Amino acid sequence: MAKTKRAVVIFNLGGPDSQAAVQPFLFNLFYDRAIINVPNPMRWMIAKLISSRRVKEASAIYEELGGGSPIVPQTQAQADALANTLNARDPDAAHKVFIAMRYWHPFVEEAAEAVQAWGAEEVVLLPLYPQFSITTTQTGFKEWDRLSAKMKVDIPSRRLCCYPTEGGWVEAQATLIRAALEQGNSDDASIPLRVLFSAHGLPKRTVAQGDPYPDQVEMGAQAIVDTLQVEGLDWQVCYQSRVGPLEWIGPSIDEALEKAATDKVGVVVVPIAFVSEHSETLVELDIEYRDRAKELSLPAYYRVPTVGVEPSFIGGLADMVLQDRGACNSEAGRRVCNNDCSACPL
Repeated sequence: MAKTKRAVVIFNLGGPDSQAAVQPFLFNLFYDRAIINVPNPMRWMIAKLISSRRVKEASAIYEELGGGSPIVPQTQAQADALANTLNARDPDAAHKVFIAMRYWHPFVEEAAEAVQAWGAEEVVLLPLYPQFSITTTQTGFKEWDRLSAKMKVDIPSRRLCCYPTEGGWVEAQATLIRAALEQGNSDDASIPLRVLFSAHGLPKRTVAQGDPYPDQVEMGAQAIVDTLQVEGLDWQVCYQSRVGPLEWIGPSIDEALEKAATDKVGVVVVPIAFVSEHSETLVELDIEYRDRAKELSLPAYYRVPTVGVEPSFIGGLADMVLQDRGACNSEAGRRVCNNDCSACPL
């Protein structure tokens, strides 16, 4: 009996794979209406201007990473691990995992073409963003829908919109944080440590549109703290990667580091909104904010790795794929954002 061919499409932002790709990657990012919500031709002009102005700085960042972003090879490792787990758990179906990057290769269109060419009979859309946002999950889904209509992709599909408190993801984070706390205790048990859950920021006006992202960041942080079960754990959520003149949600990680310096505590920085390493972790957290911590004379600075291919994280993704949750559901088939979050697709 032939196995059902189930395609899993995993979404992420993507990143330039060479110095030549930096400016077009930036243009694609800022040309997305989810990022700059103005009509054309103004949006095209703004994207062209911003990408031209930022290319030198961004190129220097990617030069530090070896000339390009490591996000695609790391995502491929996650895809391979997920496919292996799914095929082991459900031998009655053939699973293949496809990568769909929003702003650079392999683009969503390339993933859709590959899914069709493989002859998939089912499709599961799985964002590698634990928290839903208009600027990440929604723009990826919209691009999939647009291209599916254009290409006449008519395959039964369902989508998993968010999983901010999913057990496997939470356990993976807790495992990595425990290791960092143990390292801090081993280095100098007299230094108190504060866990900073650092997420990519959003403009306040995006949140005002009903974006549930900051609520889900807080939910996830609380779930991780509850799982850690460390008595009296000192922790807070903060935000990084602010760009442009708009007012962004806070507190910023800069403010969190300054507060830690005032309180004379070390920090354990957790990239709570990232599941793979890229410029926001390898440059911002590992270099720029580590240097800032030294300037502020923080007694300790530890950075927790992203979950990557942690077995519990991959297992949690597999659980979501294999559970029957209907056409468009969050974890366990329930809404995990507040009712006033109008951007939630449920």
